[in-house]
Amino acid sequence: MKIEEGQTSKRQRKKVEMLFAHLNRILKLDRLRLRGPNGARDEFHLAATAQNLRKMVKLIPMLGLKPA
Repeated sequence: MKIEEGQTSKRQRKKVEMLFAHLNRILKLDRLRLRGPNGARDEFHLAATAQNLRKMVKLIPMLGLKPA
C-alpha cells in the first residue's frame, strides 16, 4: 500500500471508530439489550438513527424562533 493510500485509510478508519466510540459512550450501546442477530441489528440501527438525528439538529439553523 502506498503512503498516501495508507494515510487516507487511516483517516477514514478514525472517523468510523469515533462514531462507534460515541455510540458506546454517549448512547450507552456498550451492551445490546435485544436478543438475537435481528434484535442486535435493530438496536444498532435505532442508535445510528438517533446519532444521525442529533447531527441533523446541529445542521438546521434555528430560524423564526423568538423568545417569548
